Amino acid sequence: MSDKKQVYVRKIPNIFYALVILFSFSLISWNLTTFGNSLSNEYIKTAMQDILVLMIAYPETIKGIEYKNNRIYLIMQSGNKILYDDMEAKTFKDKLLNADVQDMLEQIYPIDQPKITPVENFEPGRIRCYDFFYEIYGKSEEVIKKQLVKVKTPFGKFLFNGKYQASSQFEKAMNEIHGITQKQPEILKFVVPIKGTYIHRSIKGLDKLSTHAFGIAIDLNDKNNKYYWYNNSRKQLPNLLKDYPESIVETFEKYGFIWGGKWWHYDLMHFEYRPELILKAKYFSKPDTLKIWYGEVPYELYSKYIKIIENAFKKR
Repeated sequence: MSDKKQVYVRKIPNIFYALVILFSFSLISWNLTTFGNSLSNEYIKTAMQDILVLMIAYPETIKGIEYKNNRIYLIMQSGNKILYDDMEAKTFKDKLLNADVQDMLEQIYPIDQPKITPVENFEPGRIRCYDFFYEIYGKSEEVIKKQLVKVKTPFGKFLFNGKYQASSQFEKAMNEIHGITQKQPEILKFVVPIKGTYIHRSIKGLDKLSTHAFGIAIDLNDKNNKYYWYNNSRKQLPNLLKDYPESIVETFEKYGFIWGGKWWHYDLMHFEYRPELILKAKYFSKPDTLKIWYGEVPYELYSKYIKIIENAFKKR
């Protein structure tokens, strides 16, 4: 066999393997589909992930997605449509007052960093899309009160929202924290006396409902408010974070709660039930490592939602 022929024989396997790899990659990388619009594939992929975590966190609230003219709408069970992204440039204050869904989920909650010192205006969870909250919980005090259940915990009885497993997850978190305080009594002072859960009020300085008004938040012992940014020096935050028990934070996060201690405008006593943010942090905090748009979200459990989303965004 000539040298030329030997070279040719060696090349065949390389070409074959390259084709196999290319074909396999095309099967697992649905997110590389050409969408035939001006929105980038990366933007679409992020939108799909955002919608998926909302569907998982708040089951049966979003029944469909409308995607046309480069606008994405969530179609709610009520028939109302919520715009995913208004495409408007916003200041931080604008986002606090008038966030859309994309704004709400843009900052990824740092679940893997127990005591991060937040950079300016890093507020994952504090930026809320009120159109979405009003849709899933209601807007009036009368409507929200009907959703509240009395939860019995080792620390007392508290009103909490019964929708979307909020009250049951709250109960589990409080029971687990009680177990921790039994083994580590020195951290009990960070928990009790508990300031409260449900109260129908607006956020200080903003004409927007607090998450306490939806019955999905708790304030633990505030130690005369020294853990609240409004009443304290920011220079003291590193020491406050150092002293705060990680076990309390990790337990709440385990059950779908975020911690106000990870905000620039910090609120160390505050925890609120925001499972969509925990889900996004868990599955989509490192988007560059994903082989398929929904990452490691269990397909067998959430194939219904995944198919709804994929069908909405496929090229028509």
